[in-house]
Amino acid sequence: MREAIDDTPVHRIGEAARRSGVSAANIRYYEREGLLPTQVREANDYRLYSEADLHRLRFVRLCRAMDMSLDEVRTLLDLNLSDKADCLTAREALDEHLAHVRARLSELRAHLARALRWLGGSLRDHRNPARAGRFALAQGGRRCPPSRLKGSGAQGLPGLVQPELQAVEQVALAEGAAL
Repeated sequence: MREAIDDTPVHRIGEAARRSGVSAANIRYYEREGLLPTQVREANDYRLYSEADLHRLRFVRLCRAMDMSLDEVRTLLDLNLSDKADCLTAREALDEHLAHVRARLSELRAHLARALRWLGGSLRDHRNPARAGRFALAQGGRRCPPSRLKGSGAQGLPGLVQPELQAVEQVALAEGAAL
């Protein structure tokens, strides 16, 4: 059987932030949003947090790191996991979030593939006067010598440095490409 987490408030907000990995500003925000109960205060009006509060903050931090919305986190926090129906609800909420993450990942992969195909075409056609002219205009009117397009580049895209990446984005937007 699990040992109960101490709910005696003893940690001030700075210590709670350090121990939970959640900033003091986010702790106050989560308290305002109802993800954390309103805290006991010392005579000097400092908030005090218990080990149970720290555990809850760590859980919220992990959920947010997985890109869960505050409403999704709130739903999970409100469940009683000793109740089988609530366990099923938690499982369904997590499965739904996982489906959302998988769909978003698929969208991002498709987006990256389109951007890399467009970029590859731009680099192959760098001698095309029409495309080179637009590329040069996006560069602020200067022609980009092919030697600048070789080697390792910013953002993990081979052959480009940051100014060229920005120029590629500007040309893509002008041509209606969705990067």
